[in-house]
Amino acid sequence: MTLPLFFFYVFAAITVASAFMVISARNPVHAVLFLILAFVNAAGLFMLAGAEFLALILIVVYVGAVAVLFLFVVMMLDVDFAELKSGLLAYAPIGMVVGGILFLELLLVAGSFVIAPDVAGAGGLPIDATVDNTRALGQVLYTRYVFLFQGAAAVLLVAMIGAIVLTLRHRTGIKRQSTAAQLGRKPSETVRNVKVKSGQGL
Repeated sequence: MTLPLFFFYVFAAITVASAFMVISARNPVHAVLFLILAFVNAAGLFMLAGAEFLALILIVVYVGAVAVLFLFVVMMLDVDFAELKSGLLAYAPIGMVVGGILFLELLLVAGSFVIAPDVAGAGGLPIDATVDNTRALGQVLYTRYVFLFQGAAAVLLVAMIGAIVLTLRHRTGIKRQSTAAQLGRKPSETVRNVKVKSGQGL
């Protein structure tokens, strides 16, 4: 067994085990930590495959931003997970249907390599050995797939706005800033001139 093959098995085993712990952990903080572990080992698999740009992006974006954001959100928000799990059985049929569809898609993808082994490389682009991996990815992404790239960015923007709108809760007893009221106030409402006698000031 060669050294790259050994590290492949190590990274793959830890990735699968940590991914299983993400969905089976009872503590949401532990689930996020296992998610970070899965991302790090997946980056190791990308490095072994020669895709160093994807490995670094996975570390910087997912581990450094998304996973840490998940961790802070889970730790800071007062989420009642018992109440969320109470309605889990009501959505079980829909979840089973979606899971079945995803399982069939995975079977079709795995079976395509047996039925037609050349289907994976049928739509591949010619590889230029003189161009490094990151430059080649940028050239393809911003020329051939530029509209799909912009569409994915728009979808992520809509998802971010939707998440902010859904989590925005108006609580009573909390002071909120009103920009319109601040800009529309008069000097007489905010400034008061007081004449302090000598010896009575602070």
